[in-house]
Amino acid sequence: MNFDLEPKYKTIKNAALDLARQIEPMAIEADGLSFVHDGVLNALKHSGLSRLMVPAQYGGTFEAIDPLAICVAREAMMATSSHLDSLFALQGIGSFAITVAGSDEQRNQWLPKIAEVDVLGALALTEQEAGSDLKAISTEISTTDGGLLLNGSKAYISNAGASAYFIVLAKEDAEYSTILVPADSDGVSTKPTPELIAPHILGDVYFDNVCLPESARLGARGEGLKNALATLGVFRVSVAGAAVGLAQAALDEAVRHTSTRVQFGRPLARLGPVAQMLADCWTEIEMARLITYRAAQMACDNPSASLNHSSMAKLAASEMASRVVDRCVQMMGRWGLEHQSKIERLYRQARPMRIYEGSSEVLRLGIAKQLLLER
Repeated sequence: MNFDLEPKYKTIKNAALDLARQIEPMAIEADGLSFVHDGVLNALKHSGLSRLMVPAQYGGTFEAIDPLAICVAREAMMATSSHLDSLFALQGIGSFAITVAGSDEQRNQWLPKIAEVDVLGALALTEQEAGSDLKAISTEISTTDGGLLLNGSKAYISNAGASAYFIVLAKEDAEYSTILVPADSDGVSTKPTPELIAPHILGDVYFDNVCLPESARLGARGEGLKNALATLGVFRVSVAGAAVGLAQAALDEAVRHTSTRVQFGRPLARLGPVAQMLADCWTEIEMARLITYRAAQMACDNPSASLNHSSMAKLAASEMASRVVDRCVQMMGRWGLEHQSKIERLYRQARPMRIYEGSSEVLRLGIAKQLLLER
């Protein structure tokens, strides 16, 4: 059994590392913004890596979207900049429903632009009263003589205010449907959400009697939850990849510091308690990386069937990242607390990963449920 990455994935990893090095001088500034950093966006555009997010037929890299390739890229990007990682990830999260459920017209209109970063995408699922419980949404689609009418609001939507369109999950009588809404449609408005501990392009979206043609549907009526789960099946595991990258970056900072900082006549890394923390961090990162790559490979073959393994990877890697970065701050002492130092930014960026795209508690419920079904 070969645990090494195939050459095509190493090529993607190297391209992502090159991009990360290119934008590193901008990282502190970009990671402090809740709007798009033009320099990072342009670098992503010219790298061609967003082509990983669409099939080759529409300008993508591979014939089908490859979750492992996306994982490897996010691992490299998140180690340097959460802003870069977010822009990259949302090109896929905000377009996958078009790939799997869109009409030929919708795919031809939007996917080539996603691949070339000519537009940014957004997926609008959550609401003020509907987070993990998606069935509690109240945004509604109704049918009129002229087509479809959309009313409601969405909360904490990534890329709100920057995206060219929204993929919206809404109720339609007793069913749930997905609809593609251009951001410049009459009746669509956005406003920024309260700032998070790790700034992010985020906003609330309002739909006030938005009139759309029947052709705005993504897939058939009633397939909304199916489309949402399809997106999670491919992209949830990539959060694990980003978490591994973040943890590795934190450990690299701690190794650099503890190897050069001398106390009690020797480098910190040679002192028992610190050495133990370094060993635990490295071990946990490698464990998380293995489960992440395995889950991503399984998602390449069958994303829906492997969703529970993606959930396990996301749970394991995001929880691991919080533990590792906390230890690394501890090992670096007062230097770990300096505002806008790399380790301090990683500390703040690690915390949201245990909440978005499936909180740890909700993931545990789903994993346990599946375990019991298989017995």
